[in-house]
Amino acid sequence: MQRAHGFSLSPIAFAGLSLSIEQLCRRAGVVPSSIFNTDDFFRLWAAGEQAFPERDAGLHFGSRGIDLGYSVAGMVALHSPDLHHALVALARYKRLTCPELIEIDTGAAEVSVRYRWLQATRGVPRLLVDTTMASLLALVRRGTGGHVAPLRLELARPSLDQALLADHFGCPIRFDAPHDAMVFAQTALAQPFVTADGGAFALTLAGLEARLAHGEGFPALTGALRVAIARHLSEGRRPGLAAIAHRLGLSVRTLQRRLDGASTSFGEELAQVRRITAGRLLADTQLDMVAIAMLLGFEEPNSFARAFRGWEQTSPMRWRARHASLSPSRIPL
Repeated sequence: MQRAHGFSLSPIAFAGLSLSIEQLCRRAGVVPSSIFNTDDFFRLWAAGEQAFPERDAGLHFGSRGIDLGYSVAGMVALHSPDLHHALVALARYKRLTCPELIEIDTGAAEVSVRYRWLQATRGVPRLLVDTTMASLLALVRRGTGGHVAPLRLELARPSLDQALLADHFGCPIRFDAPHDAMVFAQTALAQPFVTADGGAFALTLAGLEARLAHGEGFPALTGALRVAIARHLSEGRRPGLAAIAHRLGLSVRTLQRRLDGASTSFGEELAQVRRITAGRLLADTQLDMVAIAMLLGFEEPNSFARAFRGWEQTSPMRWRARHASLSPSRIPL
């Protein structure tokens, strides 16, 4: 059985709200705790969205992140020598606090900073996405002294608030994207950070590396495996163990050994990816059960229906009827 990975609210979360965490928990129907799982964390943000319906609320919260104190990963990034090292640090140490993968995809002309929630079974609340993206923008602006701006912002939700978002981020907004991402010019990676502090950077990195070495945080292997499975499925390929191991550049034996060390299995991770993807397809598309079963790599619709009932204790059609109109956003993986 895979161990659960929870996380606490960072200082940036709900910055400036007039509600206490206890009051927010009551609104969300969540038991107050120092550690929240992904579903409860999303419920808290959805409750915050209802309590503070202003469309620019997330932009306001995210922009104040530096002044209120970033998470550990954000503070390390701010002390990095340049944008490249800042993004690498942000991606590497984010998993110490929550099962959210920050994926840095560098091409010939662009670099994309993608956000993937690896344990999400429901749509990512709009307020959380806006806060996350606004905090990344604030970090880049502060670190580079305003010399770097995004080329575009990609959001995995339908078109909404385009003028508001374009004005805040100063770039075009692409909606209905596969993932939430911020895209920069590849040349921006070399931009020095005016907030760089070599001593603090090295000292903090040593401490964080020690924590990773002791097994803290969401396992890097699990995140990479889930992304590899999701990409394999999106290409219409059968998600077999050997094929995914090859995609990760590992032997089957090595992958199995590492999964054993992470207290999980290939079957468990495949099921999680299928469950998350099924929720997105049911909530955000009109695809029939045959098409969804094929996209998830099932040989027949009945196999998909049995698996789904095991995940959600209901049929795919009933789940769709209950969730399709309630999904606040897509569920990008």
